Amino acid sequence: MNKNFEKLGLRPADILLPKKGTDMTRWAVVACDQFTSQPEYWDEVDRIAGDAPSTLRLILPESKLSDANVEDHIADINRSMADYLAQDIFTTLPDSIIYIERTQSDGTVRPGLVAAVDLEKYDYTPGSGSLIRATEGTVLERIPPRVRVRKDAPIELPHVMLLIDDPKKICVEPITTAKETMEPLYDFELMMKGGHLRGWKLTEAQTSQLAAALSRLSSDEAMEHKYGLGGVAPLLFAVGDGNHSLATAKTCYENLKKITPQEQWADLPARYALVEIENLHDPSLKFEAIHRVVFGVDPAKLIAAFLEFYPNAHEGQGVGHTIAYTHAGGEGYLTVPNPRVQLPVGTLQNFLDAYLKENGGKVDYIHGEAITGELGAKPGNIGFKLPAMGKDQLFKTVIADGVLPRKTFSMGHAEDKRYYVEGRKIR
Repeated sequence: MNKNFEKLGLRPADILLPKKGTDMTRWAVVACDQFTSQPEYWDEVDRIAGDAPSTLRLILPESKLSDANVEDHIADINRSMADYLAQDIFTTLPDSIIYIERTQSDGTVRPGLVAAVDLEKYDYTPGSGSLIRATEGTVLERIPPRVRVRKDAPIELPHVMLLIDDPKKICVEPITTAKETMEPLYDFELMMKGGHLRGWKLTEAQTSQLAAALSRLSSDEAMEHKYGLGGVAPLLFAVGDGNHSLATAKTCYENLKKITPQEQWADLPARYALVEIENLHDPSLKFEAIHRVVFGVDPAKLIAAFLEFYPNAHEGQGVGHTIAYTHAGGEGYLTVPNPRVQLPVGTLQNFLDAYLKENGGKVDYIHGEAITGELGAKPGNIGFKLPAMGKDQLFKTVIADGVLPRKTFSMGHAEDKRYYVEGRKIR
């Protein structure tokens, strides 16, 4: 392995792919944390997958996390992983990095790289100085259910997407222009309006060039030039999607360390996690707002409580943080002048956390204004639509101020989220 990778928290991996002849459209399904309030979506995915090999059998859609028989679901997943390994449906690409191109729902092509990150270099604690950091708050109570899925799993399937701040485009883009020199791996349509996906294996020369480029990107000179913050701990990778998935991998690894001699930690497969890496500055990468729908509440009482929580707030649009809402009784806006936090999502989330703790109810995080309005308009619900955050200040804000409020932004529409394709053995 190129020695440069040792300092980067990144490395090539032994990547699992289904063997030639597999129906890849039925194999690949969208990230498990999508469409959590739309079980009909996952019912249709189940119908399409049928009895073909499919990553649907290897993941737990989060819409099922609260099922009474969730432990049975988890046991089925682990059995399916063991069965797929026993049936020899995978081929292994040793010591590899994959370049991928995703054609999104709007027709744009989003490039990325699939490789493994070192969880010793990742920390989701707010204010961390690690090389790989969370960009938003981690909800600790959301980790244990995911740990139950991963802790006995022999395979991992990634939907984590990490961002690099590469305005000069020295890392991914040189690979994009050299696809003809690489071995093609797959080229297929994704189910459920997911677009199209193609993948190639990097050459040894490209892998070495990538390591050198990432080293330059994380240098003190680069940090000074981009952020005016020389001498600070470098931030190379910021979590764009799948924060709780990566936090779960970290937790499982830390648990293994407790029962493993330290001299063996470097050899633990669970020390590493497969991810996709994308350049923040690629024009195909757009930040979308993540909206909120609150279930099981009286909307009028909740709005009154919001106005009490922020004494200077008022109904209607105005100067400050303005948040749109929809419930069965109609639509409107809430405005908080002179807000105490930087983003409207922080203003809303601070209130919701306090209100739901005191009064009960459940909040879900929704991608897309239409479905937010549809769900919010049902009796006993209220939906809040939030503006999108600009992506240009993401890294500097994380370096200077720590994490953003949880579920602040989403990279693209729900249909454009990462689909499970590649895998890696973690046991």
